[in-house]
Parts: sequence; structure tokens; C-alpha cells
Amino acid sequence: MSPKVFPCSGRRCEPSETSAAYHRLLIDATPGNDVLVVLNEQMTWLCNLASMVSADQVDQVHSPYSWTIRQVFEHCANAERVFGYRMMRLAAGDSTALPGWDENAYAASRFGLGNFVKIITEIGYLRESNLLLLKRISPKCWNQTGIVDGKQVTVRALAWIAAGHLRHHLEIVEKRLGVAVTCRK
Repeated sequence: MSPKVFPCSGRRCEPSETSAAYHRLLIDATPGNDVLVVLNEQMTWLCNLASMVSADQVDQVHSPYSWTIRQVFEHCANAERVFGYRMMRLAAGDSTALPGWDENAYAASRFGLGNFVKIITEIGYLRESNLLLLKRISPKCWNQTGIVDGKQVTVRALAWIAAGHLRHHLEIVEKRLGVAVTCRK
């Protein structure tokens, strides 16, 4: 007997699936109809953009921004980890309200600034882990709702927020470097 295969539930989320206006902006700015496809395709964009960052640019701060490019990518790794944890908790039906996190404090601490290539690799592994999680949960779990940072959100919305968040930061890095990756999603 073959294992049961569930249809993808990564469709676009409804406005009611998140109560945070900022999250809605990230979701609305992210094109696509299947978040699993979007999350996967963003990896090519990430890798191509990271390959355009020179050793001289990685630790520069470009006004008006206050983080270096290395800090931006470290932040993306941290955020990907947080999004995955939140999706897992909500998908499991855990009703414990989840706190927010102060990304500026994490960036200011400079706790995880290491080899730039390793940071990009870490983002890739974290994204792959989150994709594997989303591919194995049942369709009904995509609709699970919880409270994150005082706002109601579904697993589906968290997946779209993760995609929108990375997109937002990749666009900023492109702007800072004066480049455009042609294969972006």
C-alpha cells in the first residue's frame, strides 16, 4: 500500500488569515499562486544575488540602511528559523501564544556573523527544512490558526510571510548593490 499523498494547500491566503497589516503587505507583494513553488524558486534568486556580493561590499553599510549586507543575510537566516518554528507549532495545533522577536537586537548583537557563504548555505538549509515541513503536513493543518506577536495568523499565512520577508530583503540588497537578478520570483 502506497503512502497517502496530500494535495498542496499552499494556495494564496485570504486577507483574514493574518491580522497584521505589515504581514499583509509582504504577502500581497509576493507574486505566485503556490507558496511551495515561490519558496523553492526564491533559492535561485538568493544564490544568484549572493554570488554578486563582493568581499568589499559584504560589510558595507549603505545609507539610509543601518545593517551591513552580511547582517541582512544573517537576519534572513534567523527569520527563516523563526518562521519554521512558528509554522511547526501552529501546524501541530499548539495554542500557546508565541512571542515576537526583536530582529534589531539580534542584528546589533552580531552573534552570528560568520563566513558569508556559510550564512547563505544556512539560509538554504533552513528554507529546505521549512519546505519539507510544509510538504508533509496535512491540508487541514495549513488552516491552523495561532497567535504570534499578539496577531492571529495561519500556517499558510506564515509560509507566505516567509516568502514575502525574503523577497523584501533580497530586493533591498539588489537596490544597495545596483543589480537586478533576472531569475527572481
